[in-house]
Amino acid sequence: MSTQAFEFTPENLQEFRDILSRYPERRAALLPTLHLAQEQNGHISTEVEAYVAQIMELPIVDVREVVTFYSLYFRRPMGHHHIRVCMSIACMLGDCEGIRNHLRTRLGVAPGGVTADGKFSWEAIPDCLGACELAPMMQLDGEYYGNLTPEKVDEILDTADHADKRG
Repeated sequence: MSTQAFEFTPENLQEFRDILSRYPERRAALLPTLHLAQEQNGHISTEVEAYVAQIMELPIVDVREVVTFYSLYFRRPMGHHHIRVCMSIACMLGDCEGIRNHLRTRLGVAPGGVTADGKFSWEAIPDCLGACELAPMMQLDGEYYGNLTPEKVDEILDTADHADKRG
């Protein structure tokens, strides 16, 4: 099986150059460069790691350490929309378990799964997502949603799904 080598699009290559210009040291631009690569590719594959290491002029092990350390980098394909449900103590008190069970039923996949149509993926995050005042809360594509109920979750997912159909 041959794999296509990853490269930034011309637009993202220019964005990469813009990112580099904002940092006094090249190495400091690694996190935003990885985010840019993930936005383009959908996840950080070994090909993406190799490419980022090359253009950042870093050993690949340095790139891999960052990718495996931070939970916002995906090592495998995820859904078009990614949900992170906070499972911290504040969210537990607010019934995040009920939200988790609702997502499992609504999406038809367990945490870590991707829906059959590829629209949604989700995970239950044991660490606090930093919005305890919104408990129970989740992120959808990095946006925070709180004071969740199963009905509110359905509205959020329906809105994301409808936005895809319009755009």
